[in-house]
Amino acid sequence: MGYHKPALLHESIDGLFIKPKGSYVDLTFGGGGHSLEVLKKLGKNGRLVVFDQDQDASANVPDDKRITFVGANFRYLKHFLRYHAIDKVDGIMADLGISSHQIDQAERGFSFKSEAMLDMRMDVRMQRSASQLLNDLPREELVRIFKAYGELGNAGALASAIVNVRQERRIDTTGDLERALNQFIPKHKPSKFLARVYQALRIEVNREMESLGEMLMQTAGCLKEEGRLVVITYHSIEDRMVKNFMRSGNLEGKIEKDFYGNVQTPWKLVNRNVITPSEEEIVENNRARSAKLRIAERTGS
Repeated sequence: MGYHKPALLHESIDGLFIKPKGSYVDLTFGGGGHSLEVLKKLGKNGRLVVFDQDQDASANVPDDKRITFVGANFRYLKHFLRYHAIDKVDGIMADLGISSHQIDQAERGFSFKSEAMLDMRMDVRMQRSASQLLNDLPREELVRIFKAYGELGNAGALASAIVNVRQERRIDTTGDLERALNQFIPKHKPSKFLARVYQALRIEVNREMESLGEMLMQTAGCLKEEGRLVVITYHSIEDRMVKNFMRSGNLEGKIEKDFYGNVQTPWKLVNRNVITPSEEEIVENNRARSAKLRIAERTGS
């Protein structure tokens, strides 16, 4: 299936602090790399629930009675745990990176390196693709997307260029988009610019930040006391949200204190400093270069 080796594999599994009889959730199953490591540490009575909204991932589920596959977005974490009669679990992990399988399948439209339709839907059952977004959204919405999710300083100019081009012809393929933005693509390191454009579109198509926020806010209620939350991020936007949440218990990072000045949060940080891949891992797996690992433990509060 062409799935990649997971980033920060051993560090994230160690962070889960797996108990042989425990119950765990892998919110981003993908090729199953993290899940297989969890299963190695689980005893025969352990349990693992895995989520993936990409139906291709279901082909990677091992024949193991301890594992349950949920073909849905992780924003439905609490709902599906309840559906499977699970009250609270010992650990939850999420690797938020797009899988190599998705990138390498040209027809999915996730990569600017191949000529393909601009799809970018992680769940192909979703209605709106990237091409529909580019052709239908008003200019101000395109500005918001490129600014918020691509952190592009010239978001307004990019949006105007797309609006001008689509008045004459549709922007349906990766090539169409590159031609529409050709004047803005730097000759030096064009990939960095295009990666930000594609990141912005992908986040909007899949409503990634909204889903991430909904999922994070459910985790404390789904974890047992001393249960672990382990999250790997790949860009500053999602990492900022995870960092704020683990420090404060809310998405804005607003620190709230009780009468005695104690910070009111359901979390205790396991790693005060973010964990990043070693130089050796980056050489072996270049796609791990931007990975950041954060770990928090559920307190009794």
